[in-house]
Amino acid sequence: MLDTLLAALVFVLGVSLPIYLLYHFRPLAWPWHVLAVIAALAIGFAPGTALLNTVPGTFLFGFAIGFLGIWGLGGLLGFRRKSVTNKAG
Repeated sequence: MLDTLLAALVFVLGVSLPIYLLYHFRPLAWPWHVLAVIAALAIGFAPGTALLNTVPGTFLFGFAIGFLGIWGLGGLLGFRRKSVTNKAG
């Protein structure tokens, strides 16, 4: 039961944290987001290690893949805040 709740918490954090960071700080230059997507794919396709066979290691890998993937794709797909323009003239 605790593992399930912890997995859900890690998933929600791994998804919501990069969205918040993209919204609050705006995306960086596009090469950083490309590197984040490549790093997420590299971590995801890497062969299993001894750390991955533990529960905390699985959570760590899942968080890293989710965070880097969403942050990278969100920056590349143009996650932008609407700018407020002054139309008074």
